[in-house]
Amino acid sequence: MFSQRLKELRTSKDYTQEYVGKIVHVSSKTVGAWERGTRQPNIEAIQVLSDLFNVSTDFLLGKNSEGKHSQDKIDLKSFLDEDLEKGMTYANEELTEEDKEKLKIALTQIFWKHHKNNT
Repeated sequence: MFSQRLKELRTSKDYTQEYVGKIVHVSSKTVGAWERGTRQPNIEAIQVLSDLFNVSTDFLLGKNSEGKHSQDKIDLKSFLDEDLEKGMTYANEELTEEDKEKLKIALTQIFWKHHKNNT
């Protein structure tokens, strides 16, 4: 699965094996071997490839079908307006409406404090 995903990602970006090799600090022959499945990269190379293609390491390794990084950004306003209302738990305990409102206020205050300090 890794070899297939690597080749698909590389060709979708029009990257050469040589270019990917330079980024990962390996030869183009090594990248070719990864794509053929005759060699496997080390964990450091997998992380660099994950960053290069902006996909999760799990996706790259075939452990899931979602290509996005698990650390993708979440829009705080959307989260507060929509996701928080869907229901939220803490240690498998449902938050009350009062707890949700307190959380919404606290996160909003943190955002504006951070925004003020960075402008």
